[in-house]
Amino acid sequence: MLIKTRGIVLNFIRYRETSIIARIYTERLGLQSYLVNGVRKAKPPGRIALFQPFTMLDLVAYTSRQGGITRLSEYRCAEPFRTLPYDVRKSSIALFLSEVVSRVLLEEEENEPLFNFLHDSILAFDRQEEGFENFALIFLLQLSQYLGFGPETGEQITSQVAFGAEAPGATMGHGPTALRFQEFEQHFDDLLRTPDAAQIPNGRVRRELLGVLIRYYQLHVERLGDVRSLSVLSEVLAEL
Repeated sequence: MLIKTRGIVLNFIRYRETSIIARIYTERLGLQSYLVNGVRKAKPPGRIALFQPFTMLDLVAYTSRQGGITRLSEYRCAEPFRTLPYDVRKSSIALFLSEVVSRVLLEEEENEPLFNFLHDSILAFDRQEEGFENFALIFLLQLSQYLGFGPETGEQITSQVAFGAEAPGATMGHGPTALRFQEFEQHFDDLLRTPDAAQIPNGRVRRELLGVLIRYYQLHVERLGDVRSLSVLSEVLAEL
């Protein structure tokens, strides 16, 4: 059976010589894995670019009652990006966020509000020419609302992370001091209440806030684990 749907590419892995298995969050089927044949051939060129993080696709896909990996019958770019693939800062942010999203979303079912949030947020990010320094923080805070553990205040984040840092297997080491957590709490409050007006002093503070927020995610999503692209993004944030 074939089904038409919009999809947002999260990532892909190489499969055999010329194919890939792409993980795509679809509007009608939730998270799906698709085998895409021949996309890595030299001709026609450029097809692999359609499977970069957060690319928007129109799909015609095979479905199976048993689930698992199926195939794409047709695919094309639905809404070409203006800046995201060409700005190293934005592409680094997109790589990081797509890694997080791919690990926290597992539902193979329709979730229109979540799809619309991802779709609209990514397009707005692509079209934003300046002032996107806090996008990763705002995106993760808003995404957590759809995942069922969205905080209402910054204190909810900092208190859980401070407590979690004392648990066995925690990844933050000694963690920030109590004074720093109070500072983070205020920044998170600003990002939650007035995201467009939130003022983060510099890239170093942004990196620290992101580390705390990722730890908050890890406390709620066990399968998240270490986010490999965080180190790359940390270097980018230092320059924003």
